[in-house]
Amino acid sequence: MGVPKFYRWISERYPCLSEVVKEHQIPEFDNLYLDMNGIIHQCSHPNDEDVHFRISEEKIFADIFHYVEVLFRIVKPRKVFFMAVDGVAPRAKMNQQRGRRFRSAKEAEDKIKKALEKGEVLPTEARFDSNCITPGTEFMARLQEQLKYFVHKKLSMDRMWQGVRVYLSGHETPGEGEHKIMEFIRSEIADLGHDPNTRHCLYGLDADLIMLGLTSHEPHFCLLREEVRFGGKKSQKRCVAPEETTFHLLHLSLMREYIDYEFSALRDKISFEYDLERIIDDWILMGFLVGNDFIPHLPNLHINHDALPLLYRTYINVLPTLGGYLNENGHLNLAHFEKYLEKLSEFDREHFSEVYVDLKWFESKVGNKYLNEAAGLAAEEAVGKDNSLCLAALDGSRDSFCEDGEGDDMFEAEFRQYKRTYYMTKMGVEVVSDEFLASQACCYVEGIQWILHYYYHGVQSWSWYYPNHYAPFLSDVRKIADLHLTFDLGKPFMPFEQLLAVLPAASKDLLPKSYQDLMMSQSSPIIEYYPLDFKTDLNGKQHEWEAVVLIPFIDEKRLLAAMEPYTDHLSKAEKGRNRHTECALYCYDKELDYLYVSHLPDLFPNIIHCHARVTPIPIDAWRVSQDYVGRRIDRSALYFCGFPTLQHIRHKFYKKKSGVVVFQQSSRGENMMLDILCKAVVCSRMQVVEDIAALVLGKSVFVNWPHLEEARVVVVSDGESKFFLEEPPGVQKLYLDSTPPPVKVIYLNDKEQKDWVKDVQGITEHHSKRKGIIINETDVLLYGQLLTGRKYVIGQNGQVHLEKQWAKQILPFAYQTIVKDIKAFDSNLARFKTLEELFPVGTNVFIVGNPHYGAMGEVQDSTDVTSEGRVRVVFTVPCEPQLDTLIQNQHKYSVKYSPGYVLASRLGITSYLVSRFSGSIFIGRGSKKNPHGEQRANVGLNLKFNKKNEEVPGYTKRSEKEWLYSAAVEELLDEYLERFSEVFDFVARNSHDDVFYEDDIWPGDDENGAEKVQEITAWLKTHPVSSSSRASCDLQILDAGIVEKIEEELEKSKAKKSSKKMRVTVKPHLLFRPLEQQHGVIPDPDAEYHLFDRVVNIRESFSVPLGLRGTIIGIKGAEREAEVLYEVLFDEEFPGGLTIRCSAGRGYRLPPCALINLSHGGRLEQSSHRLTAVVKPQPASSTQRTHKNQLDGLNHSPRSLFLPTQDSGKEEEFSNVWQSLQSSGMPQKPPAHWQNHVSGCFFVCVIMHMPVCVGGDVALMTFRGLTVCQVKLSNGLMVHGPHCQFEVEAKEKAALFALQRLVTILPPNGGLLLPPQGYGPFSWGVQLAPQGQPFYGGTFPGAHGPPPSAPIGTHNQFVPLQVTKKRISGRKNQEVRQEQPNAARPMGSGTSPLATVPAAPQSGPKTPPPTSSQEHSEKLAPTTPKTPKQSSNPHTPSSASKRKHRKLAVNFEAAKVVD
Repeated sequence: MGVPKFYRWISERYPCLSEVVKEHQIPEFDNLYLDMNGIIHQCSHPNDEDVHFRISEEKIFADIFHYVEVLFRIVKPRKVFFMAVDGVAPRAKMNQQRGRRFRSAKEAEDKIKKALEKGEVLPTEARFDSNCITPGTEFMARLQEQLKYFVHKKLSMDRMWQGVRVYLSGHETPGEGEHKIMEFIRSEIADLGHDPNTRHCLYGLDADLIMLGLTSHEPHFCLLREEVRFGGKKSQKRCVAPEETTFHLLHLSLMREYIDYEFSALRDKISFEYDLERIIDDWILMGFLVGNDFIPHLPNLHINHDALPLLYRTYINVLPTLGGYLNENGHLNLAHFEKYLEKLSEFDREHFSEVYVDLKWFESKVGNKYLNEAAGLAAEEAVGKDNSLCLAALDGSRDSFCEDGEGDDMFEAEFRQYKRTYYMTKMGVEVVSDEFLASQACCYVEGIQWILHYYYHGVQSWSWYYPNHYAPFLSDVRKIADLHLTFDLGKPFMPFEQLLAVLPAASKDLLPKSYQDLMMSQSSPIIEYYPLDFKTDLNGKQHEWEAVVLIPFIDEKRLLAAMEPYTDHLSKAEKGRNRHTECALYCYDKELDYLYVSHLPDLFPNIIHCHARVTPIPIDAWRVSQDYVGRRIDRSALYFCGFPTLQHIRHKFYKKKSGVVVFQQSSRGENMMLDILCKAVVCSRMQVVEDIAALVLGKSVFVNWPHLEEARVVVVSDGESKFFLEEPPGVQKLYLDSTPPPVKVIYLNDKEQKDWVKDVQGITEHHSKRKGIIINETDVLLYGQLLTGRKYVIGQNGQVHLEKQWAKQILPFAYQTIVKDIKAFDSNLARFKTLEELFPVGTNVFIVGNPHYGAMGEVQDSTDVTSEGRVRVVFTVPCEPQLDTLIQNQHKYSVKYSPGYVLASRLGITSYLVSRFSGSIFIGRGSKKNPHGEQRANVGLNLKFNKKNEEVPGYTKRSEKEWLYSAAVEELLDEYLERFSEVFDFVARNSHDDVFYEDDIWPGDDENGAEKVQEITAWLKTHPVSSSSRASCDLQILDAGIVEKIEEELEKSKAKKSSKKMRVTVKPHLLFRPLEQQHGVIPDPDAEYHLFDRVVNIRESFSVPLGLRGTIIGIKGAEREAEVLYEVLFDEEFPGGLTIRCSAGRGYRLPPCALINLSHGGRLEQSSHRLTAVVKPQPASSTQRTHKNQLDGLNHSPRSLFLPTQDSGKEEEFSNVWQSLQSSGMPQKPPAHWQNHVSGCFFVCVIMHMPVCVGGDVALMTFRGLTVCQVKLSNGLMVHGPHCQFEVEAKEKAALFALQRLVTILPPNGGLLLPPQGYGPFSWGVQLAPQGQPFYGGTFPGAHGPPPSAPIGTHNQFVPLQVTKKRISGRKNQEVRQEQPNAARPMGSGTSPLATVPAAPQSGPKTPPPTSSQEHSEKLAPTTPKTPKQSSNPHTPSSASKRKHRKLAVNFEAAKVVD
């Protein structure tokens, strides 16, 4: 059932209700319930607008299994997993099902007809008929068999499923899916052993699940659904990768509190007890009055016309006069309900009065009334004057009508006629009699009571249904207090009976052949129930899908009588489908071991060792008595993480139109605003920042109220000073009461104070505009690291314990919004305490140390080495593909992009036309002066999307400055221009118009504009660009050509088959075991990810097989660390794999917690040598030598980490060139050899185990009149400059481009000798990053860079420099001994971050990620220049050369090698 627009309205009125979450943010649940029909529809026909779409049944099954698997993995239920497929529905639901299926069949037929009229060629295969998703069809029977197979397989092979009770209620079990789920929940709640703190998660797409969940009165109940985006196109295909899917988690715990606030005015008004549970029951009842799947909505009562606030206001006014509630545990109190409706009926008159004036004006123009009023009055009088409901029912009160003046007389007459016309035209009655109105009122109230029973007690009558397409007026639902409402339970339809009751003739093939003639033959006794054409009535609604489908209701007796003669002709298989069966309970039983035979062995192999035990559950086993009343909820002080409440912070509430943005645009109605009452300690200024720091610094608090998340506080600041933790790099420790944290304090400079103010403004705006929370004045900000998960840590005594892990990213929070000292529920999952428990024999583990970094292994018997603190493992080390050559030559396979003006000059058109046609161009019907309707056709190429920040890889790319286009766009525009040049001409002449018109472009009498537009759209659909996928402009990607070459390299390495096994003993801290308790924890937080990096999947029981290796082909940045995603091309195809610019089924997008970076391990192994700054000048014409002191001064730049490297000569040339580079921008007159000698480029680079310096080969390439300078480094890597008009310019820009590239890969404060303020803007827009310390650190791989201070040019189309980098830590000889001028207190050697500032801006799509937060935090210092200590040692070794070699953690014993 769905309540149209209800979900959006309720989410906007109560802004904190829905939480947008990613997979890693979903809390822990006990029970997960899936309403399966939404999943089946999504996997079988995701886009009904595409008439070309075809899908095989096998693909549907595989996608359904994958989606169910994903949801199970994301939610991770602890106790119960319930899958419910819609069975035969109650008769009341069939009317809605029948209308929906008739409409969908007609819409599909119309779409196909339009496509054929346009000349489109449709596939020969039959399209998927979504009407087959109805109980009793062959498709549903096959799906049921595959679902059984899926459950058997998961229970037998997936450890996560084995501790869970799995229920499968298929299409053969009667009842709607969500109501079968609620029947189970009611049965569980009624059980005496039920835990009131059970945490429920119900997945489904229907908005009425909110009401169903609230009927349970359970405190911990959430609804999970995919993110809803309003205002978008229907044709937009939803992303199906679970890691990318954004979910809405709607918390019914908050819904209960918001309802309490909505009706809080009643607390002081009613004479009886204020009971929130009964208020919630009445709230559910009121929701039914605006329409549902069983009865039509009341006239003129629409959600988008503020119907719900009207219902709530009326309730608040009426309830104090009633003496009790309306809904008594699913039983309607008719006397109270009548009084409520009586007050509500005033709305009918108010609504009519609004249109009365317009009606009078209209009638004066037309000259007669819309129907003959006199005839209607005469007919009424003829019925008889004894009927009490006669005119009084239509006009409310005859007395007031007689006593009022002539104006009121006329109004009442018009109002009476208005309602009479509604009944006569809508319901087809000739006489609106008292009996008719009484039957309408009785039928409507009966419908409300049936629905209440259905929601609270289950089906009370299978055969009852509402017999009209329309509901009566509120003012006509009267005299209902004495009605006696009873229902006959009856029996549900059989599956084939329902098929004949709901399917249109267009779907006859879904029926057994013996029944098909009943739909088609003109001699059929029920042929009138299957009209080929029918009308729809919007009835006050706005969208066609909301319209009433005007088809006749099925007569049950006639239907069954017509079917009876054909029943004997059914085959055995058909009779097997036409039955009802029980629900099944599946459990894991290790004692069982049998063969389970698959019905599709080619797709789903037989289960050789099946361990699933099946127990049938009788159909009525979960029915609970109507008299049962749930126990009162005992709300304890215990907080369950992920289940929010508004109780933790003192606040007031009120309703106001604040334009809170919940769904991409400001809400139009009222929002429930929460106004935080300032903490007295802050408002009174009795507590200063020092006291707050003493309370929270180094401790964990809860942030993001009301959706609380745990965070570790690292900085406290009031905008003038800041207190921060002075910790060694990489330390993230909680300081308990007994351990004082290492606190330092400094005053903020002007820039830091401005940043603090910006943080406050951002927090304030986010709370008010998204959450509907007013946080008022903020005096103190806390900066903290969010909890990412828990990791097993091995102590010195060999004991293991779970330790909280915190994000690198540091975020600001207002002090008044944090929550301290609450008791949070901790999971009672079994925890490991010893090495033997953590690493039992046979466990899969990964090594995060060298050698064989990232290799997967299996734990062996380690009893003899456990005492030494080691674990014995056999690792499998496969042969890795060699990608170095491909990395060096990647430019050969990359797509080349050019600015729009370059394409324009080649095509002979303006840049405006290139920009316009590569986007959207709308052509309307008719002419500008005389448009024909609102229909518009988009004849643009749709290759760029500014608002959504999306591009089409291979065609367009967005730089900071402009859009860039590939040669494919040029070819496409060239063909477009040749075919339809008149469109280009017209758009060029009318550049200011947003919409163009057919008759204006093709004005000739012999020209048909509509046919031309169809011809353009048909041509565009035949081009591959029409099926190209979009990507975020923030995504760094490798082009499809490079990905294809990577696949070729993978195939070569597979052919070698040279994997080996290594038996070693390892220190346990270097082992990572995939564990549910460690979900969200990044195995090696120091790892950084680059394109081309080799990775391995370390998540078990998920889409990608455990241990499967792959290559990173894309990096999707994010604002939050945990939301970064990596596109990976895996070495093998796997079920559920995506196609991401690669072969089918080999791609996937994964977060960093799912991967170990193998290439990072290789870089670690290579970086054992010390770091050096190498300067290698080229020969110069001058032979003079620079004085030693001058060279020393150069190398002792304020940002230099290194003392000078003594070279045998050429210092003068280096010094001269370097001094010219240190000016504010590009040298006005570069040295002569820059212009005359290709080999004269100078760079400085951090050297790892081999020299990497420039001075090698330099080549010039010319492409279409433009020159590119290509520099080959001594390690073989290539650097490209931008396209330039002149050779000299190309060389200069290549030099500075490579220099700018090197800045982004060097550690802070080191490597490049750059001035503190950085360089000024270069001639083509490049800005080198300033080398000073940021205001606060804490970045992470994949973080979005800050906006550049100068626009970045088109150089980001070129291949980046891929250079391995090494972390620099522990530089004791680089300590700072100075004080900031404005610091009144002693300052430590470094400053902790205040919040997050990402690293240097990413200048291109293939730039390695920014440096990590650890690098920033290792050298915490003020932003003023530093002077390093003098040292006699000409080189500064890194800490890597001082610490023990990491290989020592692995003991190779005899290093047994096994093939």
